[in-house]
Amino acid sequence: MSYSIDLKAYLPTTKKELQLRGWDEVDIILFSGDAYIDHPAFGAAVIGRVLEHAGYKVAIVPQPDWRGDYRDFTKLGRPRLFFAVTSGSMDSMVNHYTAAKRLRSDDAYTPEGKAGMRPDYCTITYCNILKKLYPEVPIVIGGIEASMRRLTHYDYWSDRLMPSILVDSKADILVYGMGEKQILALARSFDHHNDKAATNDWSDIPQIAYLSYTDIQAINNEDIIRLQAHEKAVKSKQVHAENFRLIEIESNKINAATIIQPVGNQFVIINPPYPTMTCEELDAIYDLPFQYRPHPKYKDKHIPAYEMIRFSVCMHRGCFGGCSFCTISAHQGKQITSRSEKNILRQIEKLKDLPDWKGYLSDLGGPSANMYGMHGKDMSLCEKCARPSCLYPSICKNLNQDFSALLQIYKKVDTLPYIKKSFVGSGIRYDLMNEQYGKELIINHVSGRLKVAPEHTSADVLKLMRKPSWEQYERFHRFFEQVNQEIGMHQQLIPYFISSHPGCTNRDMQHLAEQCKRLHYRPEQVQDFTPTPMTLATTMFYTGLNPYTMQPIFVARTKEEKQKQNSFFFWWKSNTKVFQNTTHKKVQKINTKLTKQN
Repeated sequence: MSYSIDLKAYLPTTKKELQLRGWDEVDIILFSGDAYIDHPAFGAAVIGRVLEHAGYKVAIVPQPDWRGDYRDFTKLGRPRLFFAVTSGSMDSMVNHYTAAKRLRSDDAYTPEGKAGMRPDYCTITYCNILKKLYPEVPIVIGGIEASMRRLTHYDYWSDRLMPSILVDSKADILVYGMGEKQILALARSFDHHNDKAATNDWSDIPQIAYLSYTDIQAINNEDIIRLQAHEKAVKSKQVHAENFRLIEIESNKINAATIIQPVGNQFVIINPPYPTMTCEELDAIYDLPFQYRPHPKYKDKHIPAYEMIRFSVCMHRGCFGGCSFCTISAHQGKQITSRSEKNILRQIEKLKDLPDWKGYLSDLGGPSANMYGMHGKDMSLCEKCARPSCLYPSICKNLNQDFSALLQIYKKVDTLPYIKKSFVGSGIRYDLMNEQYGKELIINHVSGRLKVAPEHTSADVLKLMRKPSWEQYERFHRFFEQVNQEIGMHQQLIPYFISSHPGCTNRDMQHLAEQCKRLHYRPEQVQDFTPTPMTLATTMFYTGLNPYTMQPIFVARTKEEKQKQNSFFFWWKSNTKVFQNTTHKKVQKINTKLTKQN
C-alpha cells in the first residue's frame, strides 16, 4: 500500500513548511529533545496539537543542534507569544547515562537510535541559548525533566542537590504534570496582553510554577505549605528529607495547597493542580488529528521508541500504585482518567491504516494496564486522602475494583474484523486482579511472555518500595502456571527486579537470588536502582533517611557495593559457582519447608 505525504498534516518544522501554510510568523515555537513523532504517546506532539486546535500557529523544532552557531534556534524566527521547551519523554540525564553513570550508546527517541542528539540537562541548555538569543521572549518549560525538577532535588549525576530548574534554566514559567490545560491557559493569557514579559496575569493559573521576588500571603493557614529554603536543604540532609515528605503528601491530595520554597533572594511558587481531567477532556485530546507516524523528514529511519508503541493503545492516565522509585504517579497524578470505549476504538480504526499493519495490537494498556476505569467508590473520601498509594500497605477499601469495562473493551477489540490478536504489553499489577480478569488476560492477551514487577523478595525492601509481599507474587505465579496448564500453553512470566534500592543489603539480594533459583528464573537483564529526581527512593538514597520516620537506612552507594548487589542476579553463571553452592542448600531447605506446609 502506498501512502501520500501531506506536510501540512504535521506541525511545521522548517521555514519551508511555514510557507506551505502561508504563515509569516508563528505564535508558539516548541523545542524538544526528542524526534518529532506525531503521536499522542509523545508530549511535544500533544501540546502542539492542543494549541493548534485552539487556533494558535504552532511550530516544533525537534532535537536542535546546540553545539554550533545556534541556527536551529533562529531558523523559525521569533514567536509572537512564547517559546515552549521540553527535554522530551525522558529526563535527559536518565536518557544519557546508566545507573553506573556510563554513557549510553543509543537513544530510543532519536532516528536510528543515535546517541548524542540532545545535551545533558537538556531543558537548561535549550533555555539558556534561547534567553541569549531572544532575552525578551518568555519561555515556558514542561515535560518530565522540568516537572520532576521543579523544587530542590537530588541530581545523581552531579551528586548534589540542585535548586528548582527555574533557577538554572532562567525560564519564566514551569508547567508540571500533564500540561494540556496549563499551556492553553498560558497561551490565552499571553495573547491577551501586549507586554507579555512584564505582565504576571498568568500567575494564578493552576499547575504551574514560577520564581517571584516577593512572597505571597495565605488566605488562611491551610492555603500554603512553606518549605525550608534550598540553602538549608543543601546544608542538612534531614531538612531535605522533611521538605520531600511535605511535597509528596501535598502532591497526593486532590485539593492541594500552594507550595513555596525560598531560593537565594527569590521564592519558587508552585500553584495547586487542576482538577483531574475528565473522560471527555481526555477523549478530546486523542481525537486531535495525529498522524500516528514520525514526521516525513525522517523518511524510513528507524526510531526505536516509535516502533515500540506504533501499534499500541494507552487507555488511561495516572497510577495509584505509588511505588517509591517511580515517577509516573508523581508526574501523571494518582487519580485515573480513562478514555471512553468509543474513543479507544476510534484510535484502533486509525492504526489499521498505518504501513506494516498486520492485525496485531502490541498493547492495550496504560501506566498499569489493569487500572482502567478504577476510582474511589466515594470520591468525597478521596478528596480528604493523602495516601501516596491506593494499594500499599493494603488495597484501599474505597477503591472500586471493577474490571467489567476493561473486559468489555478486550471483547469488543477482539471481535473487530481487522484484529487478529490484541496483547497487554504494559506491566500489570498482580495484586490488583480477580480470577475472571486474570484468566482472560493469561488466555487471550499474553504474547507468550507476561511482564510483572515484584521488584524484590525481601519484606523490608518491599516495604520501602511500597510493593506487595513476595508471598502475594508467588500466589500469582502459581495461578499463572495453573491457567497455562489448563489451556495447554507454556507462556512465560517475566518478573522485573531491582538491586541496590535504598534499604537493600547483600543479605536481601542473597534472599532474592535464592528465590529466583527456586523458581528457575535466570534473569539476563536486571535493573540497578537509578536515583531519579523527586522520588521517595531517591530522597532515601541521598539522605540515608526514611523521610516518614527519619530512621536511618542502609544505602549501597559505591560502585563496588552496587556491582556486588547486581552480581547476585547471576547465580547461575559459571563465574558464580561458589554462590551457586551456597544457595543450593538454602533452596533445598526452602523447598522442604514448603513441601511440609502443603
